[in-house]
Amino acid sequence: MSTYREIVGKKIKKVSSDPSSGTDGEMWYNSTTGTLRGPGIIEAFASGGRLATGRFATAGAGSQTAALVAGGYSTTQLNLTEEYNGLGWGTGGTLNQTRYYMGGAGTQTAALAMSGRNPPTGWALTNTEEYNGTAWTATTASPTGLNQVTTTGTQTAALLWGGVPSPGAAHVSTTFELSSESWTAGGALPAGLKVAGAFGTQTAAMSAGNETGSTLYYDGSSWSDQSATVPYSGADYWNYGGTSGTQTAGILMGGGPGASTTTAKWDGSTWSSNPAMATARAVGPMGPIGTSGAGLIAGGDPAVSATEEFNSSTTAYTAAAWASGGTLNTGRQRAGGFGNAQTAAVVAAGASAPPATAMNKTEEYNGTSWTEVNAVNTARYNMTAFGTEPAGVLAGVGTPTVSYGGTTEEYDGTNWTTVNSYNAPGANYRSSCGPQTAGLLAGGVAPAPAEMTNAVEEYDGTNWTNGTNLPQYQSYQNMAGTQTAAINGGGNKGPAAPGPVTANTISLEYDGSSWTAGPNANLYSDRVNSFNGGSGTQASALFVGGDGTAGVKYDGTTFATDASYPAARGETNAAGLAPSTAACIFAGGPVPSVGSTTLEYSGETTTINIKNFTTS
Repeated sequence: MSTYREIVGKKIKKVSSDPSSGTDGEMWYNSTTGTLRGPGIIEAFASGGRLATGRFATAGAGSQTAALVAGGYSTTQLNLTEEYNGLGWGTGGTLNQTRYYMGGAGTQTAALAMSGRNPPTGWALTNTEEYNGTAWTATTASPTGLNQVTTTGTQTAALLWGGVPSPGAAHVSTTFELSSESWTAGGALPAGLKVAGAFGTQTAAMSAGNETGSTLYYDGSSWSDQSATVPYSGADYWNYGGTSGTQTAGILMGGGPGASTTTAKWDGSTWSSNPAMATARAVGPMGPIGTSGAGLIAGGDPAVSATEEFNSSTTAYTAAAWASGGTLNTGRQRAGGFGNAQTAAVVAAGASAPPATAMNKTEEYNGTSWTEVNAVNTARYNMTAFGTEPAGVLAGVGTPTVSYGGTTEEYDGTNWTTVNSYNAPGANYRSSCGPQTAGLLAGGVAPAPAEMTNAVEEYDGTNWTNGTNLPQYQSYQNMAGTQTAAINGGGNKGPAAPGPVTANTISLEYDGSSWTAGPNANLYSDRVNSFNGGSGTQASALFVGGDGTAGVKYDGTTFATDASYPAARGETNAAGLAPSTAACIFAGGPVPSVGSTTLEYSGETTTINIKNFTTS
């Protein structure tokens, strides 16, 4: 075992009075009071990134930082898979058999989905599928069709027990073992049950709760009663919640009877109360996710999307969150916004509430309040913007009274100056990023009869030049980064001429000369996306706006859901050069409800939990 000195590089201080301050995590001993000060265990739930699709009765598998949920029920049965990376959820492969009330087992890259139901295909299914981290593949069906089963184990050594074979039928007491795609009968349960709490492996499993509230152990051949009743009230004791852990150390979360915030801990011999969750839920992931010290629950009835992480450690977690900032003097949408920090942002021009009227007003934000400053030269909306608080660019225009055009103005922190126009045929609703002397514009809507454009233009602080065209026609998309390292995603795609418009489900990365396909971005695709709501860099970006109420984060490899904000906001603005961990968004539609508001983002943080221990 490592000593404190080996880990920290210092001895524990001996003091006669408590120091006024110290290094994070530093320990000391107060010889006067007999108090030892140092890291202490904290047990608590913290919010994680929300599911893109709220649902319940999913198959669950994996760990707190690499989990998945598959299938389930929202307003209908689903085949969707979402994967969790410890911060947010991204899109995975779809199940071949749409279903819910199935069981899960394994890891994020080697998972199982077993049995379940899918009316009218079947009320109790035998379908078994394997997941490799990308796609689901059908494998050997279970011996008996069952729904509302309990499962645990790994992809190559899983355990399935209980369930209901048909409507109104008694709960079964059968157990089945799946090893290398071959099913065999295991030891029978003392009594039939459905959807109990599941922990452990095929040869060291635990079944907790449901009809009798009993705690049962499985040793690979038979079940034994541990004479410990799950501490839930009601006839169902514990039913339809979430689980994390092993046979000798686990937690039950939510569930029965009905939606609950209650959780309970098992230490191998007794049950005890555990900190409550923030969101009441039942019918969570069916299959354990994580450990007793690092658990996870996501979704649940009534079709919630909330995710919560349970941690028992010396680390205190503060989830990513949005907080209200200063109120704009003039509410607006479809404006031009830019900036490089939560304390340095600009919003210019924009549209009033419908019927839209073009504005020329400019406001600056200092992190506390907005101040009206010199107006732009050309009142407009539907344009885009980029740059920093003292050096920004407003480009494009499209209003009922001003013809489409690439009119461009530069801001020097005091005044606006009209400069060279961009070349695209009057496109607006374009994505943008970069500083004033190295800006990038992409896509947009061109004037009739055209529908969209794939034009890309680069600005050097004086002139516009054509960049490499996007590989598809698109608009309303978000973009973050720089002229030579950008990430673009979401919005709409469609033909150059009038035609059907669909949600853009891909992302694109730009290196200054060519566009390459990034990961699937369909977490951030809808018809009312913000086209000025990206922040950060190509390797760490945050996209906001649109019909939903959650941001989407990009880490350079994958897109994942992120913290929610209070209300949906279309066509919003962001301080685009601010880091993704400290973003600032403002204005947007509808006006006035969100058009006057500002939201500031704080990324997830961790700190050492310090406690005082009495030693004498």
